[in-house]
Amino acid sequence: EGAELATGGSRRGIVVSTLAEARFFAAGGFDDILYAFPVPGWRLPECAALARRLQAFQLLVDSPQGLELLRQNPLPGGKRWLVWLKLDCGNGRAGIRPTDPSALALARSIAEGSPELVTLVGVYAHCGNTYGCRDIPAIQAIARDTTAAVLDFVTT
Repeated sequence: EGAELATGGSRRGIVVSTLAEARFFAAGGFDDILYAFPVPGWRLPECAALARRLQAFQLLVDSPQGLELLRQNPLPGGKRWLVWLKLDCGNGRAGIRPTDPSALALARSIAEGSPELVTLVGVYAHCGNTYGCRDIPAIQAIARDTTAAVLDFVTT
């Protein structure tokens, strides 16, 4: 019920951190779901099943290996993998640093490499490094730094 309220009843545009959550929401009629963790190869069959079932099942990619995995496992029926480039703006959990020269190369490779198989939707950054903050100014500082890093990256 909360997710339906949060989406204004559209049941679109939600982010989940596990495939169990994705399956739960898909069963509840949500058809635009972002799995916010770089796709591990051993979970690709589950991701493919969701991608075939939903209008828009989206994944994170943070390495050339992750991109190649998707390219080597195309979706049937003209469907494409929908991916976000996962940037690590200080959290240190997953993603590629936006200042890493290979980040821009990866973004270009996703966007230009095989658009009929894999489509770049955008860039994604998660401020998980705010979890240890003790006050609002510290959270705001991380949010500002993350925003600046993402904007610098996308305008490069």
